[in-house]
Amino acid sequence: MLTKATFRYSHTIGFQTNQGRGFSNPVDVALDSSGTLYVLNRAGPEVGIRLPYKRVTICTVGQEYLGEFGTGGTGDGQFWWPSSLAFDSVGRLYVADEALHRISVFAKDGQFLAKWGINGSRDGELNRPSYLAFDQEDNLYVADSLNHRVQKFSQDGRFHSKWGTPGNAPGQFNMPWGLSIDEIGNLYVADWRNDRVQKFSLQGDFLAEWGTSSNGAGQFNRPSSVAVDAAGLIYVADWGNERVQVMSQEGETLAVLRGDSVDSRWAEDYFAANPDEAILRRKADLEPSIKPHAEHSREESANVEQLLWGPTAVKLDSQGRIYIVDSCRHRLQIYQKVGHS
Repeated sequence: MLTKATFRYSHTIGFQTNQGRGFSNPVDVALDSSGTLYVLNRAGPEVGIRLPYKRVTICTVGQEYLGEFGTGGTGDGQFWWPSSLAFDSVGRLYVADEALHRISVFAKDGQFLAKWGINGSRDGELNRPSYLAFDQEDNLYVADSLNHRVQKFSQDGRFHSKWGTPGNAPGQFNMPWGLSIDEIGNLYVADWRNDRVQKFSLQGDFLAEWGTSSNGAGQFNRPSSVAVDAAGLIYVADWGNERVQVMSQEGETLAVLRGDSVDSRWAEDYFAANPDEAILRRKADLEPSIKPHAEHSREESANVEQLLWGPTAVKLDSQGRIYIVDSCRHRLQIYQKVGHS
């Protein structure tokens, strides 16, 4: 049986910057075939001064900054409420935009290639597309959040199928969010407002569900993302509970990750170049004693810097690393599955 000790904190990437080497309210991360990270920055409210900060940042797990692309707006290659990104098998990057009800496609260097999607509720139309996942045949699955369904498309946006209706019965959704496909071809859906994770075949057949609404082990408060490793372990970004839970297929909670962050290399470089701010930081109480609210951990997470605050996405790589998008702290926290060969 796996225990909490099976997962250890590795390091942090990022800190808050509006442009350049850092992040601004990141919401998702995708890894290309070589392991390069593409981090999607939502950058807070959609006001003029923030629009340039909506972008995709490119970096490595070793904290090498490689560049960025994109900006806020409604034109080709621009973002308004960017929410998710995913690579197809030939290295094209797809970005979902909730406000524009569309999917944009880019080359890995940021060159805009195409877009598709219109607002509506008919087959192939979108209403707040919130998350993306590709299967092994390059079919794209979209969490069509305000239509309370999952839709399946070809790479160029041709509609294939759909499933889901509003509700809380098995196979129904209330604002589905995160998606993940395991190695044997099952689709997992973070069913946001139903506070659960559901499992389906790729044809939409309901297989299982986990979770109820609360903050105990195996319970969720607005789960935003889900990932599944080769051993079948389920990783859930439990957004409203400020944590990531690791669960077995039987629903047993194996680990709870609350956050263990130290400064990233980028942050260390910044404070080395700005000693006055470094002095103020050393004087600050970064780990105050906070008694969390009985219902949730938000106050504690907002005050204790090492903790996760608004974890919006969780992704995995083939080396056993777990990437947690720590949105309100503008960083990624990375854990390692111990014993992974």
